[in-house]
Amino acid sequence: MKFQRIVAIARKEFIHVFRDPRSLAMGIAIPMLMLFLFGYALTLDVDRVPLIVWDQSESPASREFVSRFAGSRYFSLRQHTDNYQGIERAIDNRDALIALIIPVDFARRIEAGRRADVQVIVDGSDSNTATIALGYADAVTLDYSREIIVQQARHQGLPPPVALLDLRPRVWFNADMVSRNYIFPGLIAVIMMIIAALLTSLTVAREWETGTMEQLIATPLKGPELIVGKLIPYFTIGILDLILSLLVGDFVFAIPLRGSLWLLFGMSLIFLVGALSLGILISIVTKNQRMASQLALVATMLPAFLLSGFIFPIDNMPLVIQGITHIVTARYFVTILRGIYLKNVGLGVLAGEAAFLVVFSALVLWLSIRKFRKKIE
Repeated sequence: MKFQRIVAIARKEFIHVFRDPRSLAMGIAIPMLMLFLFGYALTLDVDRVPLIVWDQSESPASREFVSRFAGSRYFSLRQHTDNYQGIERAIDNRDALIALIIPVDFARRIEAGRRADVQVIVDGSDSNTATIALGYADAVTLDYSREIIVQQARHQGLPPPVALLDLRPRVWFNADMVSRNYIFPGLIAVIMMIIAALLTSLTVAREWETGTMEQLIATPLKGPELIVGKLIPYFTIGILDLILSLLVGDFVFAIPLRGSLWLLFGMSLIFLVGALSLGILISIVTKNQRMASQLALVATMLPAFLLSGFIFPIDNMPLVIQGITHIVTARYFVTILRGIYLKNVGLGVLAGEAAFLVVFSALVLWLSIRKFRKKIE
């Protein structure tokens, strides 16, 4: 390979990118838009769950119980009602997701030291949120029940009951359990995978459709020189996207970066080579811009979103799907980014994932070079 030819192809591709606003928008503006859109809109945190209450007891004890829900950051008391029709109407209109029904004899049973049954109705159309909301309601109820038991023991002159088990949880790596800290590193991987493959999937196909490939074939330019020269401009854009993503994560979303910045950059550059090479390979195989863009979306967006562990835990997937995820490169890069961002781990822990990225990038780049032929078919 001759360096001058590579530079000439890279310069030609740079000129095309700068003269085409759509390429610049796809390469820079769209990743930033996706970062802000997903960064603000995509969250797994469930709090301020809308609550409706039917307090049939209307006693100090029941009002104290309701105040535990209203004072929690996990619930937002929206309204009171005095019948099931009001509850049904509120849930149907999405004014409430959970309803709390306190029986008439609630206070009398509490004062007598007997069990009081409290009904909770949850909108199960959103099963994930409903499950979490039920967990919150159970925690609030259990805490209130423990306080009642302690108070009754004191009134009777008895020592407070001692729990046989004392669970003291401690959260590592994401102490506040903010889902954004978990989602954002994976979002960088997904965006880089999609944008890189989409950008390069049009390069060679565009040369065939516009008729300029015949002119390139007539030159002494070799296949590897063409591939490398076309990768350089988009590799530069990918680095710029990575830097902007890190700045947005730090200054806009306050995502903590606990690991090595240099290791993150190194792994990102290897991943970027593989993603760009995959786009080039798709472009070489299809020779059609429309087909190339559609195939790139299928080969990058769906696996990156669904099979990388970005949102859905891989361990919860069927065994067959779990097996398929082992060939999804975004899975390994998501693990690397989260390990560096949240856990401050190095290559000693991430060696397997890093090795996969190196092998994948080298293999796809080699296939791109082998697949390209300087002849008209």
